[in-house]
Amino acid sequence: MPLTETPGTEAVPDTRLRWWTELPLILLVYACYSAGRLLARGDVSGAVDHGLAILKIEKVLYLNAEHPLNRLFTDQAWIGVPADFWYASLHYLVTPAVLVWLFRSRALHYRAARTWLMTSTFMGLIGFTLLPTCPPRLLSASHGFVDTMAQYSSYGWWGGEASAPRGMGGMTNQYAAMPSLHVGWALWCGVMLWRYGRTRTTKVAAVAYPLITTIVVMGTANHYFLDAVAGAAVMGLGFLLAPYVSRAAERATAGVRARIATVSVASRATETSIVSGGCQTSAGEHIPRQRESRFPGGAEPSAAPTDAGDGAPAAAR
Repeated sequence: MPLTETPGTEAVPDTRLRWWTELPLILLVYACYSAGRLLARGDVSGAVDHGLAILKIEKVLYLNAEHPLNRLFTDQAWIGVPADFWYASLHYLVTPAVLVWLFRSRALHYRAARTWLMTSTFMGLIGFTLLPTCPPRLLSASHGFVDTMAQYSSYGWWGGEASAPRGMGGMTNQYAAMPSLHVGWALWCGVMLWRYGRTRTTKVAAVAYPLITTIVVMGTANHYFLDAVAGAAVMGLGFLLAPYVSRAAERATAGVRARIATVSVASRATETSIVSGGCQTSAGEHIPRQRESRFPGGAEPSAAPTDAGDGAPAAAR
């Protein structure tokens, strides 16, 4: 981080936000998230077992809201089709939009919010790796779920493999259901809109967006209710850990700046030494463009007083 200095004050770190440093960072994190989802593909049988175990726990706890919602979305196309578009697109549009809004309008809060989102995302990636889970839509038909994304695929760009464009289903990990980052990211967006929005519209959106997203992920048979709960829990834990992550990043950045400053000072000292040694001249040498003296010793006598026009020296007058 560059230093800024004003006359009479000490140099302090320049903490201004710059989009050309933030954008690559966001893209790098998302690329790691996407690549991690692919690398975290577990065996299908294990993922199915995990999905059935979650479904069994929900039935014991009377939390099975997925079946009635899925039947509603399947029977009513006017609900199911918009829900599929909601699931396939808003996850990738609203979150970046909120980040840009914070960056431009709420710069003082941007870094903490961004760190919270990134920390929670990496924690979700750990969940995908340790607990690959088959979503309801991929269970056998005997479990009573219908894949609405496949049923209404003629309305959108997706095929029968999650929300990926047709022919690109192999580039996604369909068993990354636990936790639901659709719900987690929506919750983060809701908190940001609620805390920093100033209008009634943003307050309503802050509540509606995560709530509707939770309903959508269950109604489209992409997640269990406990997936949604886990997504919210991951965001909560990420919120608690984000300050520690920020401090660790600041210490690491300060260490890098200190090393760069040390190298810079040493480099300037070396250059000064080389220049000082190179400017010494030996006998008979002279600096270019310097006029040589015509008198021994290099010192020319001062000009003799002139006469006043009468031919006699000035001292004799």
